[in-house]
Amino acid sequence: MPFPDLSPDVVAEYRSDARAPEDFDAFWSGTLAGARGDLGLTVTPVEDGPVFQVSDVSYRGFGGHEVKGWLIAPPGASSVVVKFIGYNGGRSFAHEHLFWPSTGRAVLVMDTRGQGSGWAPGATPDPVGSDPAHAGFMTRGILRREDYFYRRVFTDAVRAVEAAFTLYPRVAVAGGSQGGGISLAVAGLVPGLSAVMPDVPYLCDFWRGVTVATRDPYLEIARYLAVHRGAEEAVFRTLSYFDGVHFAARATAPALFSVGIMDTICPPSTVYGAYNAYAAPKQMARYTFNDHEGGGPFQEMRQKDWLAGVMPA
Repeated sequence: MPFPDLSPDVVAEYRSDARAPEDFDAFWSGTLAGARGDLGLTVTPVEDGPVFQVSDVSYRGFGGHEVKGWLIAPPGASSVVVKFIGYNGGRSFAHEHLFWPSTGRAVLVMDTRGQGSGWAPGATPDPVGSDPAHAGFMTRGILRREDYFYRRVFTDAVRAVEAAFTLYPRVAVAGGSQGGGISLAVAGLVPGLSAVMPDVPYLCDFWRGVTVATRDPYLEIARYLAVHRGAEEAVFRTLSYFDGVHFAARATAPALFSVGIMDTICPPSTVYGAYNAYAAPKQMARYTFNDHEGGGPFQEMRQKDWLAGVMPA
């Protein structure tokens, strides 16, 4: 397969020309202020085994809506990784999230509202409707920043981290693809994180993603615009409030990124757009001959070693 984006020898130097709206910070501070209040956090043990305790988690996210999750904790854990899920996946079953507990850390898995019917089941509905939208989630509420789907998701994610901080003194965030994009949003919105681990992150440098990617989900936006001629300005105005490039520029925690140079879903230039804007110490794990699967288990092992240096178990 040919390289689908910029050539490998130049893509690492790519810098996005996306610019944050002047009221980007005010929009997000207002959004989060409106969501704060009683977390309504419940942690209900469902399995107390000899190695890990598994708990069903519930808390109040955007709009006070209930968000579900799993908390899986080894005895004596003093740190937690908050894990965000890839596009249209849900929290699924607890035993699928044992990697971080196996390193001595707890993991808090956030169920993504409205998703969980593509490849892994979810349990959190999204009770908010939208204008006409293309199938999928990328265009739900896309004409207005206040209505956009990811405003709710990113707020849910911040609340998940706030819940994690009530349980453990040290918190890292991680995720792949959409989960990587959510982790970048949290990195730019929440101070005090110990580490950020975005793998092949989605939701970065939207204009380039929509015009370079050859597989969904970015192409949902292109198909929407092919029907809604004349909506381009409004669409990309909305997306400018949700771009991982802008959250990266506000991050304060050390980060370990990964990128697949043959990625046809999240073009590597979009990943480097966020990486090169990232304002805190950072490293990139590069997988030259991999598509969107990136490093897979190789990256997990790299994360384990890297996290040991910045957030001991």
